[in-house]
Amino acid sequence: MTSSEGDGLVSPDAYDEDLDAEASVRPKRLADFIAQHRVRDQLELLLKASMGRGTPPDHILLSGPPGLGKTTLANIVAAELGTGIRTTSGPVIERSGDLAAILTGLAPGDVLFIDEIHRIAKPAEELLYSAMEDFRVDVVVGKGPGATAIPLDVEPFTLVGATTRAGLLSGPMRDRFGFVAHLDFYSHEDLDALLHRSARILGVRIDPDGAAEVARRSRGTPRIANRLLRRVRDFAEVRADGVITEAVAKAALQVYDVDALGLDRLDRAVLRALIESFKGGPVGLSTLAVAVGEQSDTVEEVCEPFLVRAGLLARTPRGRVATEAGWAHLGRTPPADGRSGVFQGDLFARDT
Repeated sequence: MTSSEGDGLVSPDAYDEDLDAEASVRPKRLADFIAQHRVRDQLELLLKASMGRGTPPDHILLSGPPGLGKTTLANIVAAELGTGIRTTSGPVIERSGDLAAILTGLAPGDVLFIDEIHRIAKPAEELLYSAMEDFRVDVVVGKGPGATAIPLDVEPFTLVGATTRAGLLSGPMRDRFGFVAHLDFYSHEDLDALLHRSARILGVRIDPDGAAEVARRSRGTPRIANRLLRRVRDFAEVRADGVITEAVAKAALQVYDVDALGLDRLDRAVLRALIESFKGGPVGLSTLAVAVGEQSDTVEEVCEPFLVRAGLLARTPRGRVATEAGWAHLGRTPPADGRSGVFQGDLFARDT
C-alpha cells in the first residue's frame, strides 16, 4: 500500500490493489491447486474426458471440513470447462420455486455450485433429483385439486455440491453424484508450499523458517494459513522490517493469541475449563459450553474437531474428557491415577 502525499492516508487506488491481491490468492486452475493430490488427479481425468466428449461432466460432490478448498475447486471446475458458474447455498433454497428459478436460468454447460448442500429444503431436494438426472423440473402451479405440474426443460449443467457433513445427505441425493471426493487436512509441507505461493502473490517477504512456523499453527487448513499470513504480514510491516522470519511469526501469532499448536483463545478456554473447572471431565457438552460462555454448537463444531484431532480432548459416552496431552499442553499434571477422567475403554467406545 502507498499513502496519499503528505496526509498519511491510504489512497483508494492502493486499497483496491490490495483487495485484488487478496482475492488472487485463491488458485484459478487445477495446476495451481496445492495438495489434495488424489482428488486433483481424479478431477482432472473427469474434466478432460468430458471436454473430449463435448458433454458436461458428471455431477460432483465435495465433502470435508471447512476451509480445505471446496469452493475453490467448484470455481476451478467452471474455469477449466470455460463455462459460467452460479453460486448459492443450501439454507438459502427454502422452496422448490427458488431452485427452479435458478435452474431455468442456467446456460448450457454451466456449473451450479450449492454450498452446504445437506441443508437444502426437502421439497427443493426432490425437485433437484429430476434436474440432475433428466435436466427437467416440474413446477406446480395452483393449489389443491386444481394444481397443475408444468414440466420445464433445463439446459445440461454440472452440479457441484459441497458439504461439511456428508452423513446428513440423503441416500437418493448422494447416489445421484457421479463423482464423490473427500478433502483431507493439509500436511505441514503442503501448507508451507501454499504459504510461499500466497506470499509471492501478496508481495510478502517470507523466509523458510517463517513459513514453517505459520504452517505449523494453521491446523492443516489453507484458509487459516492464508488468514494467519495476512496478520503476520501486518505485524512484520508495522513492528519489524517487513520480512516474516521465524521470530517475527512467533511474536505476531502471540499477539493474535495463536499458540504453538494452533489453538486460539476459545480453544484454550474450552480445554482450561475442562481441566480446571471439571478436573479433566467427563462433562457434558452443554455444561462445558456454559462454562466458557459460548453456544453448544460453537464448541462442538468450531473447537472440538481440532482439539480431538490434536489429541487434547476426547469425546466419550459419558462426556468430554481431557487427555494426558491436553493436561500437558496447559502445563498441568494429570491425576495420580493417570486416568484424567477417562475410564478404560471409553476412548474406544461409540461416541454419543
